[in-house]
Amino acid sequence: MLLERFKTLWGHTGSADEAAALARQAGFDGLEAPLPTQPALREALEKALDQHHLQWIQEICTAGSYVPRRDASVQEHLADFRAQLEAGRAVGARFANVMGGCDAWPLEQSVRFFTEAQDIALSVGVTASFETHRGRSFFTPWNTAAVLERIPELPVTCDFSHWAVVCERLPDSEWDCVERVAEQALHVHGRVGYDQGPQVPHPGAPEYAAALASHQRCWEAVWASQRRRGLTGTTLTPEFGPDGYLHTLPFTNAPVADLWALNRWIGDHEYDHFQHWQAAQKAAGQVA
Repeated sequence: MLLERFKTLWGHTGSADEAAALARQAGFDGLEAPLPTQPALREALEKALDQHHLQWIQEICTAGSYVPRRDASVQEHLADFRAQLEAGRAVGARFANVMGGCDAWPLEQSVRFFTEAQDIALSVGVTASFETHRGRSFFTPWNTAAVLERIPELPVTCDFSHWAVVCERLPDSEWDCVERVAEQALHVHGRVGYDQGPQVPHPGAPEYAAALASHQRCWEAVWASQRRRGLTGTTLTPEFGPDGYLHTLPFTNAPVADLWALNRWIGDHEYDHFQHWQAAQKAAGQVA
């Protein structure tokens, strides 16, 4: 398998062209970002992707931003999803990463949403991968596994850092759920959370070595499942971000690390990790 890396535009304060140049310089394969609603910004994104020969993963949030509107109905989520997916199709997304549903819904509402959303994605002709995310239907390992038992073909984006903070424990402690979700995993968000937060100050810091190892074990479960399913490639977006995720110093609000440096570090580290993991699998006779 090949590992392709995508640069998130979350927290990027420059232009789309500047983001694309950074991604290309770092050896990344594309960008992950929402489709801009302003025509000029949309044109700039398309131009940057074309000029720097990059792919694009469309980011979609249904019925709100990262946290959905509490009063939004299933139908409103679905209508929003369809509109964004159809708009992104014209730009040529590799696939859409979707923060969908609502954590407050009972199981049956979530099952209805994902079932109908999958039908919409098939009709539009764009693959949609649904993210494990706080505030959304896939906010816990157990809720996610319960939905997937009902919809065994639904693609999933694994961001295990959300489960770490929601459950107040490292994600590999719920190994049965990790393995279940890995069986339907398409995409990985490479952020490292810890038991009291969704993002460690720096994933290379020795005091967070256990958190990094926990997430790496989960990512290996995803890669192993994808290999068994015959996938020839996998994708990872390093997604350390701002908005309270990035630790800052009291009184000054100065960030403790540079956001792009964090994402560049985890992108390079996991690229090497993937290569070593795959070599070990081959040496063990598990890869042809």
